[in-house]
Amino acid sequence: MRSRIAVLGMIALLFTNAPVSAQGISGDVVKIGIMNDQNGPYADNCGLGSVAAAKLAIADFGGTVGGKKIELVIADDQNKPDVGVAIALRWVDNEGVDAIVGCSASSIALAVQEIMKNRKKPYMLAGTAGSFFTNDKCSPMTTQWVVDTYAQPKATVKALLAQGIDSWFFLTVDYAFGKAWQSDATKFIEAGGGKVLGSVLHPLNSSDLSSFLLTAQASGAKAIALANSGADFANAIKQAQEFGLTKSQLLVPLGLMISQTHGIGLKDLQNVRLTTPFYWDMTPESRAFAKRYAEATNGQLLNEGKSATYSAITHYLNAVAASGSDDGDAVMRQMKNTPVNDFEMKNVAIRADGQVMRPLYVARIKTPAESKYTYDYYEITGTIAPEDAWRPASESACDLLKSQ
Repeated sequence: MRSRIAVLGMIALLFTNAPVSAQGISGDVVKIGIMNDQNGPYADNCGLGSVAAAKLAIADFGGTVGGKKIELVIADDQNKPDVGVAIALRWVDNEGVDAIVGCSASSIALAVQEIMKNRKKPYMLAGTAGSFFTNDKCSPMTTQWVVDTYAQPKATVKALLAQGIDSWFFLTVDYAFGKAWQSDATKFIEAGGGKVLGSVLHPLNSSDLSSFLLTAQASGAKAIALANSGADFANAIKQAQEFGLTKSQLLVPLGLMISQTHGIGLKDLQNVRLTTPFYWDMTPESRAFAKRYAEATNGQLLNEGKSATYSAITHYLNAVAASGSDDGDAVMRQMKNTPVNDFEMKNVAIRADGQVMRPLYVARIKTPAESKYTYDYYEITGTIAPEDAWRPASESACDLLKSQ
């Protein structure tokens, strides 16, 4: 309750008169903030690895834009909305931060988004999964760079329904993004003729999921959908194996990232099907960047959120350079009018709702015997075109998109 009151109190500050940037580079510096979980259950998704990716992007840009220095500031939101709000307010109101790249929980990102919208500062989501950011909660200052709770489960559910997996049970983290995953996936299941037999909510960062898994097992559902991430997902996979759930039921991750695959291991995840926006081993360019990233991080794996952080910052800096300003409206206009081109995306448009219209890829996790070198984890089995992956404009509740 105390945390909620603190958030509400700080949100009230959003409606004060925020200063409007003049054209040109304000404060003679372009300052970018990186905010995410750096020590908690989702630290592997982005964390300090995203900071390393951001530093590479700034270095590749030459360290300056329009003759002005580019600075990076970082903060750990600790998975607490009041902490995230306090950081964002301090950054944009007192420290001159021009843009934020976030990989926060959706509950934090929603609050930060309101700050950035009111202050007219670009907010780039590079790992936050809620689909409402480009739907009913869309903002002219927000862009969504990785995946969301609409696109990622859509292809997975469709493929499994085609195989006769038509009864489902949800094991869902009691957090905004988990509930959004379940809601979106349920729509796809029911639209495809499947049935949802039930669901259970578990607390964030749960070490013991046994009672929840036994409830899922007792449902008799053919598929147990895991609407969670980070340490919660890893615990669910390992404990499900211990209880023997995989002998009679299929575990279906709705938001698996490759860093989780690495942490859990191929033995427990072999042959699992998933949808991903990026795999480091797809092209010569992605392999070359992954090598650079590994050299900068003592051999760390380049995942979806970290690669997207590089892309978002590079595209933002290109927009600042092209517009000759760090004014939020001018920069966002330029970002949406210019295709994204880098080592992971080619001629990718940003839609009016802020959705980066990138293709997605269908993948199978390799068996231990199939993996021949470090991080050789996925076999890419198909490509999903952007228009088939993301929420169509005809279904959108975003006024920015409906007005086009």
